[in-house]
Amino acid sequence: MLLADCQARLAFDLLANTWNAVVVCALRHGPRRPGELRAQIGGISPKVLTETLRRLEFNGLVVRRAYAEAPPRVEYELTELGQSLLGPIQAVGTWALDHAEDVLAAQDRWEESLAGP
Repeated sequence: MLLADCQARLAFDLLANTWNAVVVCALRHGPRRPGELRAQIGGISPKVLTETLRRLEFNGLVVRRAYAEAPPRVEYELTELGQSLLGPIQAVGTWALDHAEDVLAAQDRWEESLAGP
């Protein structure tokens, strides 16, 4: 049973947000500036990226570093805890590659069953 305060639920909640896993993977090769992350990821708005980075920082997966330069520079980097999440994310990604066609076929069958004869 997965109770509301179950520790496994914490991990599932972290992985449930698509952008969390995407940003963690984008940071796997080292620190990145927000503009670099947006270019690398594609399809993420500046607002959603900022929210995601703050959520990851709140959970101890990312560290934010601000540099006193002109213009100001900010970089984000995975913490050791964040790096430890790469393995599970890769495992889910591998599962998706192995089973995406099966899931899509199941979705098609379900939709066809709703359409009726």
